[in-house]
Order: sequence, then structure tokens, then C-alpha cells
Amino acid sequence: MTTSTVRTSGWRGGRTHRLYSVVVFIVLASVDNVAAVLVPPLYSPIARDLQVRESWIGLVTAVSFLVAAVAAVAWAYAGDRTRRKPMLMIGTLVWAAGTSGTALAGSYAAFFAAQMVAAVGLGAVASVGFSVVSDLIAPKRRGLVMSFWGLSQGLGTLVGTLLAGVLGAADWRRPFLVLTVVGLVAAVAYLFTYDIRRGQSEPELAAIFAEGGDYGHRISRADLPRILARRTNVWLVMQGFTAQFVFGSLVWLPRLFQAKAQASGHSEEISIVIGSLFATLFQLGGVLSIVGGLVGDRLQRRTPRGRAMVAAIGILGGIPFYVVLFFLPLHIDVRDTAGTGTVVAAVLASVVTEPTVTVSFAMALLALALTSANSPNWYALLADVNPPEHRGTVYSAGNLVNGVGRALGNGLVGVSFRALAVGFPPPLNYAVGLAAFQLFFVPTGAMYWLASRTSPRDLAEVRETLRARVAAETALPGTSGTSPGTPSGTTPSPSPGTPEESGRDTRE
Repeated sequence: MTTSTVRTSGWRGGRTHRLYSVVVFIVLASVDNVAAVLVPPLYSPIARDLQVRESWIGLVTAVSFLVAAVAAVAWAYAGDRTRRKPMLMIGTLVWAAGTSGTALAGSYAAFFAAQMVAAVGLGAVASVGFSVVSDLIAPKRRGLVMSFWGLSQGLGTLVGTLLAGVLGAADWRRPFLVLTVVGLVAAVAYLFTYDIRRGQSEPELAAIFAEGGDYGHRISRADLPRILARRTNVWLVMQGFTAQFVFGSLVWLPRLFQAKAQASGHSEEISIVIGSLFATLFQLGGVLSIVGGLVGDRLQRRTPRGRAMVAAIGILGGIPFYVVLFFLPLHIDVRDTAGTGTVVAAVLASVVTEPTVTVSFAMALLALALTSANSPNWYALLADVNPPEHRGTVYSAGNLVNGVGRALGNGLVGVSFRALAVGFPPPLNYAVGLAAFQLFFVPTGAMYWLASRTSPRDLAEVRETLRARVAAETALPGTSGTSPGTPSGTTPSPSPGTPEESGRDTRE
């Protein structure tokens, strides 16, 4: 019996164990985003309690996005060279510590420091987690599973917004304490996940694992020029800069809806709850990212340009629906003395009883259904055009650019709101600012189209590289795999007569 068979029988490494591991990583990816969006819905009470301006709290959010992205690069590079499971556990404990410190902060400086600690830990969950999940799933199902990965992050945004609004309206510290407990539970859940071997789900590497061997290639500094030379990587990484200007601005959606509620005469406390509930409700369209992943998988089987084309169409198609959503009025009939349960019931009922809310919900559903097609196809394509030992690092590079774009978008949109308030009173200043930032989706769509032109060549090159490595390793008598730590740059040339010469794709 081969080593591969032993490891995949029973619980350890079996289908159930893998499924459990995928579920854990997907759930924890959502928790990652819960932590990232807890602060924006609570800008006003946090600022008042810490005796600073709202813009100062917005600055913390912007800087935390950037710190998490920078930290992710270090986490990912280390993860591509060493065992990934311990790093994920450490990262989870770090962000849980930062979240608890946020809840206990008694000054702006302490609040800032705690958020930075949390951001460092969050960098590990995103980058190293992506590398692990890409190894747990075979390429032909990668778009579907990555849609759940992306959906979980959208769900995390939704839950974080709801958690902040419902638990934090009366006491802004409460949701951070709850999330700290969740982080500790998450660290325990990691203990039982399958420690998947790098490249184990790649069809081209099946022969190595079938013989009980291992894929020993690890990233080295010499690989960095090769990573940059893949043109698809450049487009996939750079599109995130402009895209995240928009996504960074969208964390202000609860504030827009809160301003609309206050303009209707509601108190700040009730308006925070209403704004958070509407922002949560309107993000349900993100569930349709599953459709985007399925469409990407299917189109990718027809043409290697498929995933990038689906992402480009989705990004550009969502713009008009977002713009309409921002300017529609928001009416809800509820008393300021009503309890949280009554407010929730009133918001849900308004979707079918209040025409403006019904139209707003439809616009949000369509906008998010289209733009969320970006996420699963980005993840899947990034995994497709890079060998296993590069994925975490390339993802973290994309995440870094995303973080810079999101930080700038989040910070600049706050400045634009204040500037626009001179001529447009709230909530109109928020609507105009958010609509203007939608223009950044245009270059994003263009870069996805460019990626659709370069991805076929890069995808074929990665497949040829993996097949050449297998041919070289299995041809050596007495060997069944490369030795751990072998640099990726030492890839052997294909042997004469191997599939690489004719360019044939031998995958089933």
C-alpha cells in the first residue's frame, strides 16, 4: 500500500477530514472580515467615547488595512517555505489579542495600537489560508470552492456590520469582546484540520504522491523575477489597487444609511441600528458569487480566458446599479422608543411594503451579484497561473496592493464626504462621494480583460513546469520526490518525448 493511500484512508486525510478543513478555513476567512469591518459602523460612538473626531477613527481603519496587507506578505513568504498550520494558529491568536485590546482601550493611542496588533494577525489568516485552500481543492472545482471562500468574506462583512450595529449601538465595546471569544474557538478548530501537503491536489503531480513521495519545491528569492514575469500576475495584482478604492469606500455604506435615517428624523442610536441592518440586508447579493464561480469554472473549461472574462463583465456591469442605490431615498416607519427587535422587524417588512426600499434592495442585489463574480475567479485564476510554492506569496502581493488601495479608498472617501458637505448636506454628500468612487471600477475591468489575454500562456507554462518536474523525479531510480526545501528555480528541463515537447495537455 502506498503512503498516499494510507494518508487518505479513514479520517486523517480522507474526504470528510478535507471537507472539515475546507469548512474551517472558509468560516475563519469570514471571521477575518468580521474583525476588519467592526469599526466603521461604530465611528460616531467610538469617536465620542475616545474624545476624537470621526475622521481619526476612520484613519485607524485605513491604516489597519495597510498593516494587515504588509504583514500578509511576510506571513505568506514564510508559509510558502515552512509548515502552514502552526502559522495560522499563531496568527489567529494574535488578532484575537488585538481585538480584546480594542475592547479594553481607554484612549485613542491604546485603541490604535490594539487595532494594529489585530491587523498583523489578520494578515496570516488571509494569505496562508489561501495557500492551504488552493491545495485542498482540485483545479476543476477551484472556482466553485473559491466562491465559498470569497462568499465567506462577504458574509463576514455582513455579520460584522450586523454585529456592530445590533450589539454595539448601546455599547461599542461589546462586539469586540464577542469576537475575541470567537478567535479563541477558531484557534482550537485549527488543531483538527488536515495538514495538506503542498501541491497535493494538482493532477500533474499525482504521480509523485501516488509513489508516496512529496513535492519538495519551495519558494526562494530567485523566484521573484519569475513571478513578476508572469504578465497575468501583474494584471491580477494591479487590478486590486483600483478595485479596492471602490470596496474601501463601500465600508461607509452603513454611514450612508445611518445619515438617511437621521435625515428622516430618527435619533442617532436608532439610526445606527437602521443603517447597519440595511447595509447587512443589501449585501445579500454577495451570495450569488457562487454563480460567478460556477460560470467561471464552466467557461474556463471552454476557453482559458474564461475566469478573467467573467470577472471583467461582473465588475463593469455592477456600476450603474450601485449608483442608483446610493441616491434612492430610504423610508422606514419606526418609533425611536422601539426596541431592537421591533426595528429589525420594521426593516425587514419595509422590503415588501415600502417601494423605495424594494427598489433599493433590487439594485443592491444586482450590483453585488455582478461584482461578487470578481472574487472567486480572481482566487481561482491566481492559483491556476502559479505553481503551489508561489501561491501564498503572489496572493499576499495582491493583498498588499489591495490593502493600499483599500486604505486610500477608505481614507480619501472620508475626506471627500467632508469636502462635499459644503455644497451637499448629509446624506447627499455620502451618496455623491460613493458614486464618484465607482469610476475606479472602470480600469479594474480593463485589467481583467488584459488578464484574459495573457492567462492562457501562463497557465500552459505552469502545467508544463509541473509535468517536467514529475518526469524528472520519477525518472530517477530510487527516488520518489524532491527533497524538502528545493528552490523552485531549479526546475529541470523536460525529458525528450515528454508531453512538454508537443505542448499536449494530458490532464483528465
